[in-house]
Amino acid sequence: MAQEPIVVRIDGAAITDIESFHSLFATTLGFPDFYGRNMDAWIDCLSYLDDPAAQMTSIHAPQGGVITILIENAEAMKGHCPDVFQAMNDCAAFVNYRRALKGNAPLLSMAYYA
Repeated sequence: MAQEPIVVRIDGAAITDIESFHSLFATTLGFPDFYGRNMDAWIDCLSYLDDPAAQMTSIHAPQGGVITILIENAEAMKGHCPDVFQAMNDCAAFVNYRRALKGNAPLLSMAYYA
C-alpha cells in the first residue's frame, strides 16, 4: 500500500524578509530551540527529516520517503524578498545534494503555488 505524501504548507505571503522566513519555517517544521536562524542551520535541520532521533524537526519523512514543502503564495514571497526565495531554492537543492554524496535518496521536494 502506498504511503500518503507528506506535504508541509508554508504561506509565502507571510515571508517578507529573512527573519520571517526563519520564524515561519522554525515554527512549522518544529526546529529545535538552538536553531541558528541562518541558511546553514536551515540546511542542517532539513537534512534530518528522516531521522526523528536527531530531534531537528517535529515532522518526519518515512524511511525512504520524501517531504514536499509547498510554498503557497510563492509570487508574494518572491516579490517581497527575491534573494530569500532564491536562497531557499538553492539550499533545498543542497539538502538533496548532501544526501546524494552519502549515497542516500533525495529527501526534500519543493513545490510552488502562485
